[in-house]
Amino acid sequence: MTHPAAGPQLSDRQRLNWLRLIRTPNVGPASFRDLINRFGSAETAIEMLPEIMLAGGANRIARIPSVAEAEAEVEVARKAGARFVAIGEQDYPALLKRMDHPPPLLALKGNAAVFTLPPVAIVGARNASLAGIKMARQLAAELGRSGYAIISGLARGIDTAAHQGSLDTGTVGVLAGGLDRPYPAENIDLCAEIAERGAIVSEMPFGWEPRAQDFPRRNRIVAGLALGLVVVEAAKRSGSLISARLAGEMGRLVFAVPGSPLDPRAAGTNGLLKEGATLVTEAGDVMEALAPLVGGPLPVPTRLEEPPDFSATPPPADDDRARVIEALGPVPVEIDELIRHTQLHPAQLFMILLELDLAGRLERHSGGRVSMVAPEA
Repeated sequence: MTHPAAGPQLSDRQRLNWLRLIRTPNVGPASFRDLINRFGSAETAIEMLPEIMLAGGANRIARIPSVAEAEAEVEVARKAGARFVAIGEQDYPALLKRMDHPPPLLALKGNAAVFTLPPVAIVGARNASLAGIKMARQLAAELGRSGYAIISGLARGIDTAAHQGSLDTGTVGVLAGGLDRPYPAENIDLCAEIAERGAIVSEMPFGWEPRAQDFPRRNRIVAGLALGLVVVEAAKRSGSLISARLAGEMGRLVFAVPGSPLDPRAAGTNGLLKEGATLVTEAGDVMEALAPLVGGPLPVPTRLEEPPDFSATPPPADDDRARVIEALGPVPVEIDELIRHTQLHPAQLFMILLELDLAGRLERHSGGRVSMVAPEA
């Protein structure tokens, strides 16, 4: 493996402020990006957060982590042999920064050189069959020997087999919780082996115990890290199908291993094949499909938004906010539709959406769509 080319680095102070900002409640990757675009730095954005939250209708101001708390998390990471890599820095995965709303900071432990290999994600059922486990391990091993890195989510079953098959050639484990909270517990030793030979990553804080809602976020990163995603076994409603959908929305290739119509664990993969996924019976099927992408231009997200020029227009007025709130509802809509309907300048609309987001009133969806959060009953 060769290391990525050197790139710009955050100063220690900038890294702490980035960490404080992304750890603030209601600040996600999209609102983080908009805040940096609007105010130029995380430090200034932090100063403006209370005002923005109140403008969006927040009932209370979210607690912003202190410098001391950010320093403590950085120290915990250092003691664990990990570090925080910012988007744009040399060790940040190139493919990940090309997805919609990439994590601004990624906790990383291991050898970042694994990100220079063409990556393939392999995911599937936790309650996998012996045949599925054998297939996942075999695919991972053959792809690894051919120079590919294997991405997966460290879950039981197919994920575990994929990591085991590619330990010696390069694998990346994506965690739903903090890097010090591998799940399931039975994979703690495997997680340590991956960190020694490949890399483990997470966007969540150290000490964070994974919750059910954290796994779709994990799946999003798995899909974003790879040129293509292979589903080996998956029931009709499974996290692996969420990963496949996300991969398709990002413009990644989606592959599926066929299975018996009598096995419910094959219902999802067979369904993907009906929807147009590439059929896989051997590693060569994956390599043949990915060959034009390896060494070529990186995939472009389905929707790559250019940040608006916030300095070009006056700040939004109360009646502008009312117009946007009236236009929004529980059904996701395109931002371009909102601009046409409200007749607002894009910078004004983005500022209002940012205010609503930080107030916890806006939900962001794939493809740049937004909706209002349903009020609690």
